[in-house]
Amino acid sequence: MYDRIENHHLLEEYKEAVDASNIVSKTDRHGKITYVNQQFCDISGYLAEELIGQPHRIIRHPDMPSSAFEEMWRTIKAKRIWQGKIKNRAKNGRPYYVDTTVKPIMDPDGNIIEYIAIRKDITELEELRQHLESTLSVKEENLQEIMRRSREYHKAMDESTILTRADLDGKITYVNREFTEALGYTSAEILGKDHRFMKHPVTPKVIIRNLWETIMKGETWKGMIQNLDKWGNTVWLDTVIVPIKNMKEEVVEYLTIRHNVSEIIQLHEELEITQGELIYTLGAAAETRSRETGNHIKRVAHYSKLLAQLAGQDEKEAGILYQASPMHDIGKLAIPDHVLKKPGKLSIEEWTIMQTHSEIGYNILNTSTRPILKAAATVAYEHHEKWDGSGYPRGLRGEEIHIFGRISAIADVFDALGSERVYKKAWPIESILSLFEEEKGRHFDPRLIDLFMEHLDQFLMIRERFEDVSD
Repeated sequence: MYDRIENHHLLEEYKEAVDASNIVSKTDRHGKITYVNQQFCDISGYLAEELIGQPHRIIRHPDMPSSAFEEMWRTIKAKRIWQGKIKNRAKNGRPYYVDTTVKPIMDPDGNIIEYIAIRKDITELEELRQHLESTLSVKEENLQEIMRRSREYHKAMDESTILTRADLDGKITYVNREFTEALGYTSAEILGKDHRFMKHPVTPKVIIRNLWETIMKGETWKGMIQNLDKWGNTVWLDTVIVPIKNMKEEVVEYLTIRHNVSEIIQLHEELEITQGELIYTLGAAAETRSRETGNHIKRVAHYSKLLAQLAGQDEKEAGILYQASPMHDIGKLAIPDHVLKKPGKLSIEEWTIMQTHSEIGYNILNTSTRPILKAAATVAYEHHEKWDGSGYPRGLRGEEIHIFGRISAIADVFDALGSERVYKKAWPIESILSLFEEEKGRHFDPRLIDLFMEHLDQFLMIRERFEDVSD
């Protein structure tokens, strides 16, 4: 009897583990909602009491055809599992998408007594999607019935998520079919090994160390892990690792729940590439209008990334600046030709007009919520500000100027002075460095100038690599 109670306790632990990563509801045989978990309420915006007793039509989006639900009901009434993508509507009208598995739950005689629906939030994939969560509530006092239903629930989860179990040494003791399909290995090739066999070589050691430190304390670890499948392809798995405890609160094994988000990551990468190409094209258009060359923005982008790295910015931030910097003069698209293309010195009135390009560029870009375009708005706005507060358009001073603006100022001036144009000769490098020394602490951030000087050879290599070619 104790073993049966212990087994039930472990099954309850599995259900609690799944609760950290799934959305679930239960309905009676007629489709009326009998249970929703908190994750269901969170994504739909309804309170549990507003949902209980209602059909799922309460969250049905008008875009979903009736035929989809008719097909679902035909399937589950035939005692088969239904899977599909559903577009729902939250209480506030916001649409969201869920990848849904509906499973009939049957009594020992094979009669359907209820339905359980397990969902994965894929909103971020359709409009840049997110992950799934679920739970199960059972109230029967009969232990055998509770265990039977738990097994049914576990089966439903097993068919909708990637699951593995490992012992206290990290050796894999169980994998489900979803795991083998996602990674390409057979069960025989996996069981008894630890998860290092599929670890991607670029995965930072600090992530693995943090993972083990967390689960060894009996706590749940959540994170994104980059893995390799059997053929060496990259697979991104959104991962939850839950220590499973016995009735004495001792950890006896680890349950890992994963969702393959490789498609989402690829979509992000494609969006970033497309966004980068658009930014570069628009930046090139602005530079062409002002008689600059396409290589000018390439050089400024590379100078900016290098200086950002030297200044201690991480790879992500340096990469964002690299992609954003080509838009530093986007506001020049709105400057009249008689000002922008004037070969001689500008009048006071013309110079006032020219200075508006910073704020114009900011206003063009700042409406976006995308990190790269937000960074581009900052660069456009602040790359003409000066360390001593004498710059424009706002007269910012010192570290009031964003680090991206301070870096772009140095990159832009270095390239502009060192490049030949129809209206000026290129400055010799000695003259540029002399100016930088004079303007250190006035025009430019003194720390950034020191870093620039210390690593001048790297900046000169970039200039040589993207040298302008005369016609």
